[in-house]
Amino acid sequence: MYMMTMVVRYSSFLIVFVFLQNISFSKALKSSFSVEMIHRDSPKSPFYRPTETHFQRVENAILRSIHRANYFNLDSNDVEGTITPVSGEFLLNYSVGTPPVQILGIVDTGASFIWMQCQPCENCYKQDRPIFDPSTSRTYSSIPCVAAECLSGPNSFCNFNNRKHCAYKATYGDGSFSEGDFSWDTITLTSSTKNVPVAFPQTVIGCGHNNVGIFGKQSSGIVGIGNGPLSLANQLKPKTGGTFSYCLTPMYEGDAKPSYLHFGDLGEVVEGAVSTPLIINKVRPSMYFVVMEAISVGSKRIEFPGNVEYGNIFIDSGATMTYLPDEVYSSLEREMVNAVNLPRTNSPLKGLKLCYEITPGEEYHIPTVFAHFKGGGAVKLYSINTFLKVRETVICLAFRSGFQAIFGNLAQQDILVSYDTQQNTVTFLNTDCTSEL
Repeated sequence: MYMMTMVVRYSSFLIVFVFLQNISFSKALKSSFSVEMIHRDSPKSPFYRPTETHFQRVENAILRSIHRANYFNLDSNDVEGTITPVSGEFLLNYSVGTPPVQILGIVDTGASFIWMQCQPCENCYKQDRPIFDPSTSRTYSSIPCVAAECLSGPNSFCNFNNRKHCAYKATYGDGSFSEGDFSWDTITLTSSTKNVPVAFPQTVIGCGHNNVGIFGKQSSGIVGIGNGPLSLANQLKPKTGGTFSYCLTPMYEGDAKPSYLHFGDLGEVVEGAVSTPLIINKVRPSMYFVVMEAISVGSKRIEFPGNVEYGNIFIDSGATMTYLPDEVYSSLEREMVNAVNLPRTNSPLKGLKLCYEITPGEEYHIPTVFAHFKGGGAVKLYSINTFLKVRETVICLAFRSGFQAIFGNLAQQDILVSYDTQQNTVTFLNTDCTSEL
């Protein structure tokens, strides 16, 4: 009896010990690190043109935003069909392969996976940096059609002409596309907090051999951090816990400070933030849709239309402006006209409608706009989120009407935006992003 008790206690001890070890191991697997995102107009960016004036950069950002909505086929007002390079707004340096080869990709919250140009290049766009050659990487391997990664990829299919390897094709609304092989290789990111490389073996990457369209020659492809199983954010989930965030510093207010993309524990938002559920949209499942219930200026609340079951607005790092349904935009513009005590002026730019004259050096008042999300919380949008200085004496409302609502990156400035793909929530916290790190 005594021996039996001892055995039971010993077995219980072993179970508890193994359980605690598993918890410890699980915690050990969790990584947290930050990487710098390079704004395309930063002097660190290969897109940077020192001869451009500040206001030329602002105008180009507006045009890129219109084009962005066009390639989602969402802009109801762009009758001219503006076409500018798919250059994105933020870039990320990372390395691929062993030995590592540095790649510069466009960070895109609307993209579901990672792809880059690869040799042999059947039909590639001109690229300033050398195109990645997978034959030089010891850790590169093609993904077979039967692999789970191939079966789960929304853009994947089996290429029977290429020894049954997994292939992909990504097509954009402007007619641009990339196609090639889905492959495994090591991705290495450099942590801004620790200044050390962080390697992630067997990451799924699209190796593009046929890439056609108006992609910018300065970048090598797309780093998708959207809500797809093969996005960078979701592939890092086993090590980061499925949490990531970014904090966008003011981009067009004097000297722009770096913005950072956080993975893991650093992506967790503190108390006082506004949290809302992420909604899976069947038409665009990789995009981060949420439900915006209303937008308000002062005491005037403007109700938001749309199918709340699939979300009625998506959060987009690649669009400069915020798009609203026609009736919401019209009401917001009307309330701004009532609230802003500045002289109206004609817009000097194609994409903006409501503009005011200002006197340099003099203070002026712009009312705070509240974005009300499902869950009861409201995010404060200050003048830096709602208006853009387009000339030395002119500011304009940085919103636009469209078929689909888009929460653009100007509206996200100085807001810590955190995504939890385990709990399916997104959280907003008004903060000073320039104080990060």
